[in-house]
Order: sequence, then structure tokens, then C-alpha cells
Amino acid sequence: MSKPAEKPLADDTKEITSLESQPVEEVYEHDERERRLEEGTNFLDRIGLKFKAEIRGVERVPEDKRNDRNWTSPLTMFLSPNMSIAALSTGMLGPTFYNLDFRTCVLVIVFWSIIGSMPVGFYATFGAKFGLRQQILSRYFTGNIMGRVFALFNVISCCGWNAVNILPSVQMLASIGPLPPWAGCLIFVVLTCIVALLGYKAIHLYERYSWIPNFIIYLIIIARLTMSKNFTWGAMESGTQQAGNVLSFISAVFGFTAGWSPSSADYFVYMPSDTPSWKIFACMVVGLSTPCIFTLTLGAACAMGTLTDPTWKAAFDDGSVGGLVNMILNVNNLHGFGRFCMVVLGLSSIANNLPGSYSLALAVQAIWLPLARFPRLGWCLIGNFVSLGLAIPAYYVFSETMSNFLSIIGYNVAIYLGISLTEHYIYRKGFKGYDVSNYNDRTSIPVGYAGVTGFLFGVASTVLLMNQTWYQLVIARTFGPAGGDILFELNIVFAFVGYNLIRPFEKKYFGR
Repeated sequence: MSKPAEKPLADDTKEITSLESQPVEEVYEHDERERRLEEGTNFLDRIGLKFKAEIRGVERVPEDKRNDRNWTSPLTMFLSPNMSIAALSTGMLGPTFYNLDFRTCVLVIVFWSIIGSMPVGFYATFGAKFGLRQQILSRYFTGNIMGRVFALFNVISCCGWNAVNILPSVQMLASIGPLPPWAGCLIFVVLTCIVALLGYKAIHLYERYSWIPNFIIYLIIIARLTMSKNFTWGAMESGTQQAGNVLSFISAVFGFTAGWSPSSADYFVYMPSDTPSWKIFACMVVGLSTPCIFTLTLGAACAMGTLTDPTWKAAFDDGSVGGLVNMILNVNNLHGFGRFCMVVLGLSSIANNLPGSYSLALAVQAIWLPLARFPRLGWCLIGNFVSLGLAIPAYYVFSETMSNFLSIIGYNVAIYLGISLTEHYIYRKGFKGYDVSNYNDRTSIPVGYAGVTGFLFGVASTVLLMNQTWYQLVIARTFGPAGGDILFELNIVFAFVGYNLIRPFEKKYFGR
């Protein structure tokens, strides 16, 4: 007897399950959950409601609560984060840390900013489609076991990323005044936390406009850089070590842009499910890659000046990005106004840390159901102060920290991509293959054996090929003493192979 054909569980224009089609008791439970979210069931949530903060955590956003119909939300969500000082400092890694000429830096930045923004745009469409947070969706992509493991990794990634992001801002302030590193880190963590606690609407509003002063200051930096005549194109070289440096810089740029992938859906769960997916994807790719290309390229251009002016090089060696920008804006130049510009630019790290501060709390709740009972606001506070504890020691080894962390983010994202894209296109055959009506029911999601196998294959790839200042493998050293990083490309392949070895058997014997 043949198995009856399964009807589609979702389409592109409506939710999978409407309240009208659910049993009365399920509708009652839904209404009760929504009532609690509106009234607050604990001390922190009740305080948050007084300030009109979002207290919803990983609970699915029902269709009647999705009122963000502004199609520019995906266009502007990452405009400010990628116009920040962290993007400028990432671009500086090309000439200073990887010894690349300006033309090579630009080629890497342009192509890999666009490529890295594509998975972020892809996952963003799921937030509007299903009203679920990214790390809840991970259970459908990678299975129950690995979905929770990836949620844990995303917590670690968000905390670490927030710590790394505030370092160049602290350097900016320290270069113009006697500010202790711990005090600078504390200032930025507190300011970020205030906005992140307010939630979805406040974050979108902040990101929509906070890029404007940064852009104006960058135009001033371009003018001062041109007047200094310190810019040089550099010599485009060839050779094994140069190839390794290019690959390592590619990994850093990819990690900077694609690193938002494990959180992307979080920022669009309040958009209606009938929002065209192509529009979200296109806006995300443009809104993410354009500021990345501009700011990373400017960072590389500024860093090229260290090759022609010894005072610029000394400033960079002593104060990293803060020292170099201080030299461009203040020394024999803009004086008091330059210091003002540096303070404003330093505050840009708030925009870059807001998405991570928001998502880390949601990722914690996705790890384990008891953790979801603790309010989002509480996890947001805890996560930000963990970032503070990481930032202070990392301040003293900034370039190595930035390079290593961006690469490691790329490794994790690559494994996530290899598994989740395979599941979506091969086994679920698009959006119609998902039933998210009961996302906490383990029987409705893959067991996770295939996800674990794909992850372990990715780990094996990492162990064999990693190239970091603290751990370098034989294969990486074939590119020269400094090595070359090809890990994120191979992690996608290894994870894809490992996942497909097990997934057909998992579906056959478990039916999901």
C-alpha cells in the first residue's frame, strides 16, 4: 500500500497554521501566552514594559503581531553596523596584517563582501516567513541536537564579537585622552545594553539613522587622507606566501559579513509573512555589502599611508586604528574638531554591537527550554557584561584578536551554511517543507544525527587546515611561514559531505 502524498505545509504568502484551524485548547494556550507577554510575568519584564521594551523572547511571533511593513527595514538594518569603526579596522588588516597592496585589498573586499552578504539575506527571509528566531530555525536546518549546539556557539560568537567590536572605539578615545581601557569598555557596554534592552523597534530605529554622522566623518577622513599625499597603491606581488595572505584576508572579510548569518532571522520576525522573500533578500544584500565595501576600502586606503609615512606607521603600531585615525584627523590638522569626530566615530561601535546584544539573549533561550523561562532582558544584561570581561584583556592584542576571531566566525558559519543549505534545498525542497506550528515539539524536527555528523566533518576540516597565530597546521604552512587560510571554503564542502552521508538514512528510519 503506497504512502499518501503529503500536502504542502506552507507557501510563500501565508502562515503554515492559522489559529482558526487549531483545536480550542491550543487557541486558548496561544491566547494565554500572548496575554502573559503583554502583561509581564516577572520583575524584569514588568520594568521593561514601563519603558515600552520588547519582552518577547524565542516565542513565535503570531501573524497579528507582525506590524513592521517598512520594506526598508532589511535595507537599513546593517547599514550602520557596517559603517562602524570595526569595519574600518577590518579593512586596515589587509595592508598592515596581511601585507597586501591596495588593489588586491579592493578586489577581495568587493567580491567577498557581496558573497558574504548573500547567506545573511537568505536567512533573513525565514524570519518574516515563519516568525521564528534564527536559532529556533536551526533545529529545522541541522536537527534537534545540533540546533541547540549552534545556539550555544552563537551565544559565544555574539559575546566575543561584541567584545572585539568595542576595542577600536576604546582605542579611539584613548588616543585623544587618558582613558583607562576598562573604563572605555564599560562605557560602550552600558550604552549598547540600554538600547538592546528596548528590543526590536528601538534597534531598527537606531540602525536606520546612526550611520549618517559616521559617513560624514568618513568623508572628512577621505579629504584629509588626500591632502596628506601619504596614500600609495603599493606593489601587487605574487608568490605562495602572497596567495596565502590573500586567502587569509578573504576569510576575515567573509567572517565580517557572513558572521551575521546565525542571527539574521531575529531582526525580521515582525514583518508579515506575505512580505516578498526576494525583496528582503535583495535589500539585505545591498544594505549589508554596500557599507562594507565603502568602509573596508577606506580602512585599507588609510592603512596604505603607513607604508609611506613613518609617523603614521608609529601611530598605528602604538595605538592601532585609534592611533592612525588620530594622526589623520588631529595631528597638524583639525585639532578640537578632529577630537570631536573621533568621539562620534568611536560611538559607532554601539550600532555594531546592538544586533549581537539582541541575538545573544535569544540564542541562550534556544539552547534549553528552562533557559527560555528566564527573560530576554536578563540574558541581554548578562551577555553584555560577559563581553565586557572579554574585551579588557583583548584590548592589548587587538590586531591578532580581530584577525583570529573573524576567521573563527567564518569557520563556524561555513559549517552552518554547508548543513542548512543542504537541508533546505535538497531535503525540504524550499519553504513548503517546513511545519513550524509546534516548534518545541521534538517529534516535528530532525533527530540531528546527520547534523552532528556534518558538524564533526567540519571540525575535522578545521583541525586539519586551521591557520591562526596560536595554532597553525602543516597544510596551512605550505603557503609560507605566515600560512594561508582556506578553511571556510573547505568547511562548507566537508559539512555538506558529512551531512549527506547520514541524512537519507535518518529520514528513512526516523521519518523526519
